[in-house]
Amino acid sequence: MSRISVRGFAVASATAVTAVGSVVGVASGSTAQPNDAEATATDLTLLADMPTGEQAQVQTASLTQQANVQAIAADASAKKDAEEAARKAAAQTAIQKKDAAEKAAEAAKKAAKERAETKVAASRSSASFPVQTSYTVAQVQAMAAQIVGSGQFQCFSNIVNHESTWNYKAVNASSGAYGLVQALPGSKMSSVGADWQTNPATQIKWGLNYMNERYGSPCDAWAFWQANNYY
Repeated sequence: MSRISVRGFAVASATAVTAVGSVVGVASGSTAQPNDAEATATDLTLLADMPTGEQAQVQTASLTQQANVQAIAADASAKKDAEEAARKAAAQTAIQKKDAAEKAAEAAKKAAKERAETKVAASRSSASFPVQTSYTVAQVQAMAAQIVGSGQFQCFSNIVNHESTWNYKAVNASSGAYGLVQALPGSKMSSVGADWQTNPATQIKWGLNYMNERYGSPCDAWAFWQANNYY
């Protein structure tokens, strides 16, 4: 290749790349100037005058430049999309955390209310229930529902089911535990009433007080029972 052709190749390469850049700029929204269009036309004429081999090299350089421009544009678009996705994910996470906190607060408020109601119920006198010589399971359960309250009754009932199956005269043959809640010894229930052996209401009230004082509530006592098979 002569010195002239080498120089011509270098100039053509540079001007061809410039031409491609101008075309890409117009495609991306840039304002094309008249001088740019004239220069591009001149550059393309120069490229056409070059030997085929040199044209191929110049075209390769032009395509490489174009590919680089497109790659930069794609990277910028991908970065923008990633930033937007991250922003949306952060917003969604914040909403979920807020919802979870509100639900937890509501659950805590409900639990506190139930405990308060249970303590008020425990203060009711067992004397408010007529004394009978015997009681059916249904009658005993009705007493418990009134004394314990609806919020904690199911948990209280679960414990009584396991301890005595609602038999207020149940006695553990090995330990001597007595009554609905299997107090050990049974005489502990005398702190609530002297009729602890025969009055289910007395036993229920004592059992409720015990669960509240030792565990916080019947449901807390039931959770302990499930983990340990006793309370």
